[in-house]
Amino acid sequence: MNEHLTVLANGEVEVKGRMPWSSNATFLAEVRCGDAELRAIYKPLRGERPLWDFPNGLYRREVAAWRLSELLGWNIVPETVVRADDAPLGEGSLQRFVDADFEQHYFTLYEDEANHDQLRRMAVFDMLANNTDRKSGHCLVTPDDGHIWGIDNGLCFSTYAHLRTVIWEFGGETIADDLLADVAALPDLADELGELLEEDEIDAISDRADELLADPTYPVADQYGRAYPWPLV
Repeated sequence: MNEHLTVLANGEVEVKGRMPWSSNATFLAEVRCGDAELRAIYKPLRGERPLWDFPNGLYRREVAAWRLSELLGWNIVPETVVRADDAPLGEGSLQRFVDADFEQHYFTLYEDEANHDQLRRMAVFDMLANNTDRKSGHCLVTPDDGHIWGIDNGLCFSTYAHLRTVIWEFGGETIADDLLADVAALPDLADELGELLEEDEIDAISDRADELLADPTYPVADQYGRAYPWPLV
């Protein structure tokens, strides 16, 4: 377990304030474990608004997205853990806060061709996770290394195919072999995600992986469907 995960899993959580513009209760927190300290995003179960197309417990999907990112070896989602009743507002997810350049988001990042391979990788991740809410502002870049992170992954892993994302510029392209190799090497997801997702949701990830390997092409947005999230940013 890396140091960030140790702090997130075991540290004392202090809520500093509520994050603006979030549909569910989302808090900035400081987490301290011994001499180590970091900022984190805390999403408690009790702050979730009921949705017709997702069951309660979106915070578990945040953790499942991080685990899927790690299983692929792609380092897209910041470290995310489940915290139980010891957290200030009860059980929920705790994710390392990304010290990003908040002037940047998907639409500005896409303008630099040097970012395209990272964005292509995120697009494949969202295909596997069936992300229904990849807004432009959910793509963050850390200025020191240019790494692009994907946050706010709670609306993922539905068994119904309704990918909603702003990342459509690569539609029709063939997915790179190295990405396909990582998808093909995924282990048994039931062992890795069984305590976070339902069995049929895990089976759907495997089905999407098989479909992607059989037809390794980025999808094209359906102009008449709900291909884009709202708001876009």
